[in-house]
Amino acid sequence: MARQNASSEDFARPLRRFFVGGIVLLLFAIFVLWRIDSPRAERFRAALVDAIVPQMDWAFVPVTKTVELVGGIQSYARLQQQNQDLRRELQQMKAWKEAALQLEQENAKLLDLNKVRLDPALTVVTGQVLADSGSPFRQSVLLNVGAGRDGIKDGWAVTDGLGLVGRISGVGQRSSRVLLLTDSASRVPVTIQPSGQQAMLSGDNSALPVLDFIEEPEEVRPGDRVVSSGDGGVFPAGLLVGSIVLARDGRLRLRLSADYERLEFLRVLRSQAAEPIAGDAALIGPLLPESVSILPSNEVQNDG
Repeated sequence: MARQNASSEDFARPLRRFFVGGIVLLLFAIFVLWRIDSPRAERFRAALVDAIVPQMDWAFVPVTKTVELVGGIQSYARLQQQNQDLRRELQQMKAWKEAALQLEQENAKLLDLNKVRLDPALTVVTGQVLADSGSPFRQSVLLNVGAGRDGIKDGWAVTDGLGLVGRISGVGQRSSRVLLLTDSASRVPVTIQPSGQQAMLSGDNSALPVLDFIEEPEEVRPGDRVVSSGDGGVFPAGLLVGSIVLARDGRLRLRLSADYERLEFLRVLRSQAAEPIAGDAALIGPLLPESVSILPSNEVQNDG
């Protein structure tokens, strides 16, 4: 048994040496062939590459799949990191929301203790969106606040906390209809900042209303901020409406700040008309009789 192992070992050893030596000679020959600077050697190398490389696609499949697998793992790691970042930001937002609610409650308590009388034009009525009563030709929503319980009136501005949404157009005792800025019947005078240009925001039943009648269009740039101008007395001045974008048709349109995809709770801005002041005597004093005339100062000195 020991003799058989010894004989097989004596046979395998020279065979291994032969193969190793052949591989070394082959690699050396390939190295010399690739280092020879000769047109004949160049043609031979080109023919060898054309004959071997196209048939070696199967050899690159594991490498390609391995690279794709590594890229997928890296992409998954990035997505996981982004998910963790978003979770942390969400926790921070929840903390800020709680802090805002506490500050709002504290502010309400302080106002109640101080008996502060706020300007009626600054108060709001918050309502919940009951249904979307719009259509391809009508853009509106229904609110659960009306004239009977909440004193809602036609024409009052409506916001969602981020930007202007529309105005009240139709009031019932317990509900009201909000005509959105995107409706084709909506026309809102606006001011473009920082240039101060006046324009008219016209709805066309699309997500991007059109800006018409701009005084000097060359001074308007995409990204400019747009607020309500207050002209006509329908909307209070200074309400954020959106930012300007240049549409594909070349027209200047408005990307609304209000989130029209999530209209759940809307705020109706009370805009009470100012009460007229009857009479002017209390402001400028009693009027002098027409018979009394005021003498010039030089005549008064001469009489003295």
